[in-house]
Amino acid sequence: MNPDVKSRLQDCMVQLEAGTLTTTHLQEVLDLLPGSQSCAQDLLYLQCSTTSITSQVVGVQLVTGGAVQPEPDSIAEFPYQSVLEAIRDGWRVLQFPNLALLLDEKRTYGLGCEFILER
Repeated sequence: MNPDVKSRLQDCMVQLEAGTLTTTHLQEVLDLLPGSQSCAQDLLYLQCSTTSITSQVVGVQLVTGGAVQPEPDSIAEFPYQSVLEAIRDGWRVLQFPNLALLLDEKRTYGLGCEFILER
């Protein structure tokens, strides 16, 4: 479960016991659930220095709500510094790097260390 949703539900339980729970509080939790904001799939493309999920991200492209987001200007501004950070934030890996692209550096036809994630 999303950590934000879990935390908000725990807050609601405390508010219920105190008699202060409102429909507004519950709606805030509902708004955090998957599918409540937009039906468009969010995608995160992470280009890494190696095929490890802990390697440094060197490039990023984010698609949210059906729109391509502007690319950050520097590595320090990337939303995640590794694939593992993105996974911990609720992103799911759709595609791991294609190792066949790394076999011959002279004939590379794509980004060999690219991870594709979604949520």
